[in-house]
Amino acid sequence: MEKGKRKYSPGGAANVAVNVAAIGVETIFSGLIGEDDYGRLLTNELLKSDVEIDYIIYKSDYRTISKLRYIGPGNQQILRVDTEDIVGVDIGSINLLLNNLSTVIEEVGLVVLSDYLKGFLTEESTQRIIKFANDNKIPIIIDVKDKNIKKYRGATILKPNRKELSELSSKPTDTVEKAIEAAKKLCKDAECKYVLATLGADGMILVDENNMISSVKSMAREVFDVTGAGDTSIAYLAAEIVKGTDIEQAMIVANYAAGVQVSKVGTSIVYPEEVFAAMHEAGRSNEARVLDYYNEGGLSPIERAKMNGRKIVFTNGCFDILHVGHITYLRNAKKLGDILIVGVNSDDSVRRLKGKSRPINSCEDRMAVLAALDFVDYVVEFKEDTPASLIEKIKPDIIAKGGDYKPEEIAGADYVIANGGEVKIIDFVEGKSTTRIVEKMKRS
Repeated sequence: MEKGKRKYSPGGAANVAVNVAAIGVETIFSGLIGEDDYGRLLTNELLKSDVEIDYIIYKSDYRTISKLRYIGPGNQQILRVDTEDIVGVDIGSINLLLNNLSTVIEEVGLVVLSDYLKGFLTEESTQRIIKFANDNKIPIIIDVKDKNIKKYRGATILKPNRKELSELSSKPTDTVEKAIEAAKKLCKDAECKYVLATLGADGMILVDENNMISSVKSMAREVFDVTGAGDTSIAYLAAEIVKGTDIEQAMIVANYAAGVQVSKVGTSIVYPEEVFAAMHEAGRSNEARVLDYYNEGGLSPIERAKMNGRKIVFTNGCFDILHVGHITYLRNAKKLGDILIVGVNSDDSVRRLKGKSRPINSCEDRMAVLAALDFVDYVVEFKEDTPASLIEKIKPDIIAKGGDYKPEEIAGADYVIANGGEVKIIDFVEGKSTTRIVEKMKRS
């Protein structure tokens, strides 16, 4: 930054708002702003970001919060000067906020509360907003700061960091395993649907009301400044959920967005193309579709889909060299239900079945290719010779198999049929197989 140069950026809840708007999601902002110079600057920044500001609450006796950061050589922060008023709850303002929500309720797909402990969101006011959202069947995500668990009871998603998770759960969080237990406790005690905890270098963990667990590793390549990372992640989480994205995939996108944010200096907008580029560069844009059967909670997306009444179709194979026969077969399998899960033989399993010269492609590569198909919902590796144990874990409604198999010859079929499911045989495309392709390559 040049000597003497100043840059103004929205912070706190306003930073969440401008990031959501940058994603392309219509955003309405409501918060407490003073009728002062910084208030006018903030309003202008929100307008420039296409954030609707009709519901901002202005107060003449309140100073807009400002944080002035002095940045030195190498983009290092030297000093920060904060100017703020910690105000008591203003019942009139809270009533106005709820009136604002009721006015736009039919347009709202989700509510985000950014609690920075500045006095506006007390236990009473927060609970009123949560109840209002729940009564209108609107998901509500809260970025938490308070140690008072009663304040957040009933929210859809709570998003604490490691320190906040420990304070709210009264449990240690110094390891991922301990953080998972703390998140389970918080989810139960707060009576919320999900706890999404950010753990810095350890990434994120997601625990739901049924103790199902998902996690992602940190995607930060180089950390310049952690300022605003929490705001960015909650903005992308909220935007993805509004768009109908599954929460595991939403978490992954939010994690990449936070990784992009910390590579910048100060509070900045993170744009979708930056997040997409980071995901593409890492080769993980379909990460949420690859499940780990051997880790606790690894199949939780499937379990959630079943609880939501989705029909589960399972098929399996080596899929060593993906060809038109595979594509046709998998596309037809998808038509049998709502969710298509593909079990993939591990490398050792393929060797036992096909010989030492196989597989041609590693299991990781084979799963990545399958996950890129839009008609494949989830891909799962299994290390055994058959997927029978995996099938008993998934409990699919339908097993699909290609070729001329008889149901009694298909691994796991007896279990599925005994539990009210079906077995469907799908014809292969004549003359198309990996073995023939490999033989042809050898001859040529």
